[in-house]
Amino acid sequence: MIDSPSREEVLALLDRLERGELRAAEPDGDGWRVNPEVKEGILLAFRLGIDVDVPGSPFAFRDRDTLPPRGDLPPGVRVVPGGTAIRRGAFVAKGVVVMPPAYVNVGAYVDEGSMIDSHALVGSCAQVGKRVHLSAAAQLGGVLEPVGALPVVIEDDVFVGGGVGLYEGVRVRARAVLAAGVILTASSVIYDLVNERELRGGEAKPLTVPEGAVVVPGSRPAPGSWAHVRGLSISAAIIVKYRDGRTDARTALEGALHRTG
Repeated sequence: MIDSPSREEVLALLDRLERGELRAAEPDGDGWRVNPEVKEGILLAFRLGIDVDVPGSPFAFRDRDTLPPRGDLPPGVRVVPGGTAIRRGAFVAKGVVVMPPAYVNVGAYVDEGSMIDSHALVGSCAQVGKRVHLSAAAQLGGVLEPVGALPVVIEDDVFVGGGVGLYEGVRVRARAVLAAGVILTASSVIYDLVNERELRGGEAKPLTVPEGAVVVPGSRPAPGSWAHVRGLSISAAIIVKYRDGRTDARTALEGALHRTG
């Protein structure tokens, strides 16, 4: 971005985001690289816009005129009627299906063949790979500020169960399976029963779900004698197995839940 971009230059940046020519974050070797200038441009779109009534809706909406809902989705994208909105500056690739109501925010990137189910959120700048299934009420938190912070990243062929919440730049590597109800933030700890280790994020790296991991919600004892006497526990994300080349996501998840149930 130049020092003092015009409104037209910011709108051109949003156009490039919608075409997939720019991304808020992109693969970089084995990791991901943030593009802070893109996030700066999105923030400028808010600052340079003015509040207007959003036309074409039976409900009363008012938002920045620079960031209206998209009405020009590319061929091959299916958005089922019922209250879904895909905001200006979001990229949605061919073969994506969005069930109602769902929301895809500015700067998000949803790659080919992915499914966004009802009540799911793809937050600002979240990156979603190919053939990802976001189940009902799954939430990918937005990470727009600070501009150098990595957004939530979901890589190819990931299954995200109902009500899963991923926030603060969590990265889910390819082919992982997250069972319904798993909640992960930057400060979460993932307990890997298979490899007997604890996975944590840090200032230099995001919390990362390993490739092919099957993660279920569990619990661990709360610390202290007072908590012990009362049988209190704290929620914990637990890796119970890893997918092999012969198991699809649903089969892996059903098998894991059967063994832990």
